[in-house]
Amino acid sequence: MAQLSLEEAATLARRALRHAGASEAMAASTALALVRAEAQGLASHGLVRVPQYATHLRNGRADGKAQAVITRHKGAALLVDARQGLAFPACDLAVSTAIDTARSLGVCFAGVTNSHHCGVLVDHLRAVADAGMVGLGFANSPAAMPAAGGKHPIFGTNPVAAVFPRRNTDAMMIDLSLSEVARGKLMVAAKEGRPIPLGWALDSQGQPTTNAKAGLAGSMLPLGAVSSPKGSMLALIVELLVTAVIGAQFGFEASSFFVDEGNAPRLGQAFVVIDPGALAGTDVYYERMETLIADMLIDDGVRLAGARRTGLEQQAKQSGLTIPDALKNQLEMLAA
Repeated sequence: MAQLSLEEAATLARRALRHAGASEAMAASTALALVRAEAQGLASHGLVRVPQYATHLRNGRADGKAQAVITRHKGAALLVDARQGLAFPACDLAVSTAIDTARSLGVCFAGVTNSHHCGVLVDHLRAVADAGMVGLGFANSPAAMPAAGGKHPIFGTNPVAAVFPRRNTDAMMIDLSLSEVARGKLMVAAKEGRPIPLGWALDSQGQPTTNAKAGLAGSMLPLGAVSSPKGSMLALIVELLVTAVIGAQFGFEASSFFVDEGNAPRLGQAFVVIDPGALAGTDVYYERMETLIADMLIDDGVRLAGARRTGLEQQAKQSGLTIPDALKNQLEMLAA
């Protein structure tokens, strides 16, 4: 295993993306986001994505020269066009503008269209918490889950995220996909030749499977799909919110992130920023937050949402990152 400081990792990632065709701003924004994911223990959204993004840049699945731009801004609603670039600069623009708008109007809905993989969704909302506001995030992804009662993939795993600031301490951060388990668990099981539990995936014929490779070739099951269509309904809500409302492509129209060749995914993200001061008032908001948290913590074993990843990130700032030697060598080759 190889050891890297956060600064070394960010430099390698930025250089690799620059050499693949990304602008300096796009490479820097993306590198910082991927290193932050790695530092939080979210390796599936961390540095392993650099080679994938670099390949997409070289193959035209993402435009490294794209400059995100606000195309519409009406009252408390705005639309950012990522112009088929990597998602991070576009999401940065959407969130920063939404914060400014919410300061003035109390709330803002910011959509991002023609976008790419957005990484750890809740991380885009950290600036919202820093501004003392509540943030919600939604995104779609290439098709991986069937509709309720269906067999073929149509929805992405469609993550949702939320951030709730606290006074003088870390914000509460919530981030989850709407599949029963992360697709990465199937990938690991397939590599190790292990079976998967029933209820995780369907094979290409739409039948339940315990074979990880068959599940990867088929579709992921939505959250709670074995007993309820609720997960599928939530995925449908997110899919429509970030496509029909803002004009992005549906998950079934986008090629998988895990193939080199394919179309520009042109996916969607959406962020809602709410100023508590415009509603109950800031003091009431913080009092209500801490009252709830105090009652949650009465029970031993309760862990606040986001606490583990925040702790890991703080540790990584001190001790750096540990990544496989093969990945470090790959990053160095791409950056050379």
